[in-house]
Amino acid sequence: MSETTQGVERRENARSATYKAVEISAPGEFNVVQRPLAQPGDGQVRIRVEACGVCHSDAVTVNGMFPGLTLPRVPGHEIVGRIEALGADVTGWKTGQRVGVGFFAGYDGTCEWCRRGDFINCRNTVIPGITVDGGYAEVMIAEARGLAAIPDELTPVEAAPLLCAGVTTYNALRNAGLRAGDLVAVQGIGGLGHLGIQFARRMGFRTVAIGRGQEKERLAKQLGADYYVDTNVDDPVALLNQFGGARAILATAPTGKSLGPLIWGLAPRGKLVVLGVGRDPIEVDTVPLVFGGRSIYGALTGTPIENEDTLAFSVFENIRPMIETAPLEQAAGAYHRMMNGDARFRMVLTM
Repeated sequence: MSETTQGVERRENARSATYKAVEISAPGEFNVVQRPLAQPGDGQVRIRVEACGVCHSDAVTVNGMFPGLTLPRVPGHEIVGRIEALGADVTGWKTGQRVGVGFFAGYDGTCEWCRRGDFINCRNTVIPGITVDGGYAEVMIAEARGLAAIPDELTPVEAAPLLCAGVTTYNALRNAGLRAGDLVAVQGIGGLGHLGIQFARRMGFRTVAIGRGQEKERLAKQLGADYYVDTNVDDPVALLNQFGGARAILATAPTGKSLGPLIWGLAPRGKLVVLGVGRDPIEVDTVPLVFGGRSIYGALTGTPIENEDTLAFSVFENIRPMIETAPLEQAAGAYHRMMNGDARFRMVLTM
């Protein structure tokens, strides 16, 4: 064997023993690094990542804001790929299988909320990109109990945003006690809202999209909205009350200033469901809460089986996220494009 051939083999072996990842080494600092390939532990799998969505929640890692977060950390919790190695005691999954991992990627099984079956509120939740390394990488280690099977009908880049933005809006609607034909409003036409409109219409609800600017009306109608309210021109509360009030309003672009008045647009027993995290408090008039029994509550993501429900419904009803893609090496630019509101509407990293 020639020296040149030996050199090529050594380089190939070195590459196979490492993988590329984008880590946050300090708040706001993205670094592309090579990491050693690790074997999955008991109950874990190693995934060869094919796509990872960029979510607004990644900001808590990028800015070092999450309590107890340790850096460096690889962000990303909208992960799609294929299993390439199984750890001990893993059943029900096989190598080569297409899988996804969302924001909720494992639980301890022993805390009070797990013992009550409320796994999503586990006190020791496994969160990719926060408590463990996430999907801004060619490879990741995941808990087998946090996996969701990916339908063949969805490409990796289509499936990735559905594992967070998708399940969040889907669960919020199906758990709100609604009936077919109810009036539902979706506030905000962005990363969450454009999916919320699609889910609401396909679930059989009369759907009102609330946005800013006439240029969004055409898109809202294409996504399935029956009505569009431009807040620059019209009062959404007035329109909703013309129809008797909304049974639910999904608040996907929350600012306290904009959300408080929407309570008046709810029907009696109606619900304002807050999906996004705003920076300012919501100021609420107590009158519509007391007189009419209206309520405000938050909704957070879903379990792996609920992710599978979301994916199956999306396939059945032909619901897809609107996405832009970028290679892994451009993760910093993709993140900033998403944070600046320039993406239409979800950024997805490809490996």
